Amino acid sequence: MSNRDIIVIGGSAGATPPLKQILSRLPADLPAAIFIVLHIPAQGIGILSTVVSGAGKLPVRQAENGMKIEPGQIYLAAPDHHLLLSENRVFLGRGPRENMVRPAIDALFRSAALHHGPRVIGVLLSGLLSDGAAGLNAIKRCGGMTVVQDPSDAIADEMPRRALQATTIDLCVPGASMGDVLSELVREPPGARLPIPPEIKLEVEIAAGDRIGSDNLLSLADPVALTCPACGGVLSEIKEPRPMRFRCQVGHAYTADALAKEQEGRVDEALRVALRIIEERAELVQRMASDGRRSGRPAVAEMYETRAAEYREYADMIRRVVLHSLDPPVRKQEA
Repeated sequence: MSNRDIIVIGGSAGATPPLKQILSRLPADLPAAIFIVLHIPAQGIGILSTVVSGAGKLPVRQAENGMKIEPGQIYLAAPDHHLLLSENRVFLGRGPRENMVRPAIDALFRSAALHHGPRVIGVLLSGLLSDGAAGLNAIKRCGGMTVVQDPSDAIADEMPRRALQATTIDLCVPGASMGDVLSELVREPPGARLPIPPEIKLEVEIAAGDRIGSDNLLSLADPVALTCPACGGVLSEIKEPRPMRFRCQVGHAYTADALAKEQEGRVDEALRVALRIIEERAELVQRMASDGRRSGRPAVAEMYETRAAEYREYADMIRRVVLHSLDPPVRKQEA
């Protein structure tokens, strides 16, 4: 192709308004195919009608396995499947979740980078955490262009900000301007094709559902003393420096912030279980103390009452920790 003919778009919380702005500004003769991943529930169907309503003159299709890639078409990821590209067709992958989601933005971006290199324009919109940052990095490494929504314009600015930190972004523009920008970029010639890093190909294969294998995992990551929240397996840290990411032997993948978010919920759950057990223990020992007094054993009753008081102190301590863990972190003011 003589132009950049593959546009991949990812977004999450707050991405629908800018996405509709983008699609409404694209011309009917757009010489590129558009592929969209939004974080949607496993049984989500409402997003299709939402995208159709903002698509203007371009037809929208929910991606199906083996569907041919055609310019001027919008392909929307199917629920609970990674949206993957080959040279001229769309494929749906049932590989492990990435950043706790399937479809994952990173999976789409990597597959586009692998097969279409400098012809790809990667677009990241509003969202939480950092899905998409590693994918944009893959697009850059394969010669493609990267565009992110201006964080100050995003409802949820985490995804655009993490992408700006993780790789060199070509353009950072407001959602309202992005449609016009893309209309111009797709008519430009692509750059030179660059060598494809082997780890990108491997991660695309994992998203498709291929077995990862210990040897393959060691080629792109080093084991660390962390466990996968999804399966309990050992996590390995991806050697690629930015963003910090982890994979387990099954293939579940997390950026550092997504892993921290998942661990936070598990810590809170564990603390609440501990709180319940200690409060139940205090209640039981207090009842044993009362039984001791009724049966004329004051020394035993006093011992159990002391124990009950200690358990209540432990419970109060854990309760304070639980409440403190729910407080949002305070950001330091910039000088």
